[in-house]
Amino acid sequence: MADSTDVQRRYREFLDLLPLTLSLAGLPPSDHGRYFTAEQIESRLFTIRHAWKAARQVVRECVAGGGDVPGQQS
Repeated sequence: MADSTDVQRRYREFLDLLPLTLSLAGLPPSDHGRYFTAEQIESRLFTIRHAWKAARQVVRECVAGGGDVPGQQS
């Protein structure tokens, strides 16, 4: 089992990446007064999971590689 500091670190990473994850997922909010079906929720979770993996990868590449962006000067 993971110790509490590892759990806290992973939770903090999750919270830090959440805005980028949701932006990458590009999911629209529900209409006012309407709820998603179980199938829609499952589909949205699938999308968010993949966006989460992409967000983590992008951040790791930027941190490890210095965040080089073609066309930008450092």
